[in-house]
Amino acid sequence: MLEYASYALVLFALGAYVLLDGYDLGIGILSLFDRSDRRRKEYSELIATAWDANESWIILAGVVLWAGLPGVYATVLPGVYLPLVVMLLAIVMRGTAIELQSAAPGYRRGWGLVFGLSSLVAALCQGLVGGAVLSGLPHRGGEFTGGTWDWLTPYSVLSALGLTAVYLLAGAAWLQDKTTGTAHERAGRLGRPLLLVVTASAVVLAFGLRLADPQHLRFDQPLRAALFGLAVAVAVTCGAIAWYGFGRRPDWRPFAAVAGAEAAGLLALVAATAPVVVPPDLTVHAAAGPHGTQLFLLIGVGGCIPVVLAYNIYAWWVFRGKFAQPPAPTGASGPSGGAAAAERPTVRAPAEDNGPWAAVVGRRVLLTLLAVAVAALSQDVFGGVRAWIGPAGIAVCSVTALAVWIRSDRRSAAAGEFDLRAAEK
Repeated sequence: MLEYASYALVLFALGAYVLLDGYDLGIGILSLFDRSDRRRKEYSELIATAWDANESWIILAGVVLWAGLPGVYATVLPGVYLPLVVMLLAIVMRGTAIELQSAAPGYRRGWGLVFGLSSLVAALCQGLVGGAVLSGLPHRGGEFTGGTWDWLTPYSVLSALGLTAVYLLAGAAWLQDKTTGTAHERAGRLGRPLLLVVTASAVVLAFGLRLADPQHLRFDQPLRAALFGLAVAVAVTCGAIAWYGFGRRPDWRPFAAVAGAEAAGLLALVAATAPVVVPPDLTVHAAAGPHGTQLFLLIGVGGCIPVVLAYNIYAWWVFRGKFAQPPAPTGASGPSGGAAAAERPTVRAPAEDNGPWAAVVGRRVLLTLLAVAVAALSQDVFGGVRAWIGPAGIAVCSVTALAVWIRSDRRSAAAGEFDLRAAEK
């Protein structure tokens, strides 16, 4: 029975990720369609409070799959390598954009565009992965036997669009709860149209699952049918509460209702497909690892989950209430502080004070050389990589990145955004 505990941990971690990071991604996508730089900056600052904690859950899910259900890991990951790698790269770019946008004075449209596009790409890739798994990946004996593009099916594309709509709905609900002014009003207006889109997507995906899933869904079993019907009823009820709550107080009600609908939808999906994890025939029992590994995993991950939950709760508590933009500096002419930026004195290090610059450049050169050395060592340890990326290619990429890095800092220092001499003290 330990394998079912591992399965429950995977479901819990994935559900927590969809609930917590889903609204993050939705807000990022919504920022692409907002013309106000002030609101876009507000969206980024909202996400900067807890995005890294929200993404911890997907790491826990991957660890449990790797050790607890290795059959699923060996089947799913090779089958969805391409969308999964693109998703991870998008998450990395998104985190970089959030932090650099938060640190920059005013609003930087370049980083804002990276934030929005990477959020969209990550959401679409997650939907493609989920739809590919539900469509069934070719496998034999717990190993993937398909091709490179087997993950791309009509159902996976529909799943990508549907999951993106769910994230947009969660993002609008979160914005109503956490913002004021025009951002709050805009979120209230978007909520109901997005809820209609999500409802239509859920109906299409539910009926399409009967055609896409190669296993025979056994709704003739009374317990399965009862659990599925109960989960659907809860989801419909939560949807009705969200519909009524958008644009009305209390502002927290739509997000709570959307979260309940997401949890109910996941439970309905489990009730329809369990114990099969990867259609048509890879079950939880067949994919499970050894008993000792299962026990060790449950103790280790079970001990981590309260810590991650505590971190999430603490972050929510610290940043509770409505978000308020810090007051603009005196003389600012707009949300980006154009006048203040124009009046900010240019900070340049005098010619005789090159110590801090030399120290910064020296540290970064050493870090770059260390990275090249680690990459070269990895090529020797994991043979065959050099056929794709040679040492010369790594060196060229590293030196180019270093040059761009230093040039960017010199431009920022010339604009007066920070003083390297003060940073060194």
